[in-house]
Amino acid sequence: MKIILLVVLLVTLFFQGYSTGSTSCQGRCDEKYNSQNKCHCNSKCSQYDNCCSDYEALCNAPAPGLSCQGRCGEKYNSQNKCHCNTKCGDHNNCCSDYTSLCGSSGGGDGGSDITDAEIKSMSETLYALDSNKPSASELIIDSQARVPNSETSSQNDLSPRPLFKYLDEASLFSKPSYAAFMALLDNYERKTGTTEDFTPQQLAEQETFLREAMSNTELGRELYAFLFTKGRYSSEEEFLYDLKMMWFGLYSRYAGKMDSSGFEHIFAGEIKGGKISGFHNWLQFYRLEKQGLIDYYSHSFDGPWTSHPDVLGMQFMWDGYFKQVGSSIIGCSPEFDLAVYSLCYITRPGKQCKLSLGGKPLVIQTYTWDKSSYGNGKKYIGSAFPATP
Repeated sequence: MKIILLVVLLVTLFFQGYSTGSTSCQGRCDEKYNSQNKCHCNSKCSQYDNCCSDYEALCNAPAPGLSCQGRCGEKYNSQNKCHCNTKCGDHNNCCSDYTSLCGSSGGGDGGSDITDAEIKSMSETLYALDSNKPSASELIIDSQARVPNSETSSQNDLSPRPLFKYLDEASLFSKPSYAAFMALLDNYERKTGTTEDFTPQQLAEQETFLREAMSNTELGRELYAFLFTKGRYSSEEEFLYDLKMMWFGLYSRYAGKMDSSGFEHIFAGEIKGGKISGFHNWLQFYRLEKQGLIDYYSHSFDGPWTSHPDVLGMQFMWDGYFKQVGSSIIGCSPEFDLAVYSLCYITRPGKQCKLSLGGKPLVIQTYTWDKSSYGNGKKYIGSAFPATP
């Protein structure tokens, strides 16, 4: 009789501890749903917000080596499966519990350690420092026909004259950053699927442009100083190397060929699938229009700026290929273009980046290239351009 009473007591205690009365997942991980339970311990409890308080710790804890427990702020170690320092977000290799345990998302999820207000302030600084931008007398454009967004695909040439009415080449192209930038534009095969093969001189031109745009201009030095103070780079050498890789590192857009880069896509433009891909630079547009290779049709967006730089969303034909909306910052220096896109990509990769130029808002959309990487998992630039309504 005593044995029977003992069994009954044990069974009662078991159900009290692990059924309706229990608020712990001890011994209950992955149990089936029971409507009588006060909280739950299966994979769907997070979805329904009814997990027991210790579910994460007992049932959903990362496997050994995949947690930031006791590792927040550690130095990078290539042997670790995931990481727990402020740069792991940039490299997309944080441990799954990094945010909850270390209190920051690093930067690869959008650079949350750098606020929108700081980015806007920095963009105003870059805007004020763009001393190499053309003056009103050095650049004159003729924007002509404007079409609604509903008609951007019509391929109607509504502008009989070129977009660029006048550019003072003698004044602008003698500036080192302009000369270095223009030297790069004829180094690319525009059709994807064709391997890019650079000569030693062309590789040297990449180095020259980065040096002239970033190291030899106050604008470029200011961008580096900002990113240095925010902990993104520890030296100018590291900064320039990262820019070289993210902008000029090759990857494949088609057929496995090393046929593209961020610089080629954004600044030079490409042809993919029978249409223009990328192409967001006003100097390349001017160069090709002067050669008779671009026919400007219309624009669907004109920014609020009344002086250079401005933003246009354009429709045009490039030697037989059409661009429905190609947005570019018009009338800025090459270093400003590079700096603004780099600022946005480094701080808001794959997201919209909110800038302020002369007190007026500008949004830059960036995209990461996710199919290959450089360094310790860093992502190349897929694209960046002014986001027009």
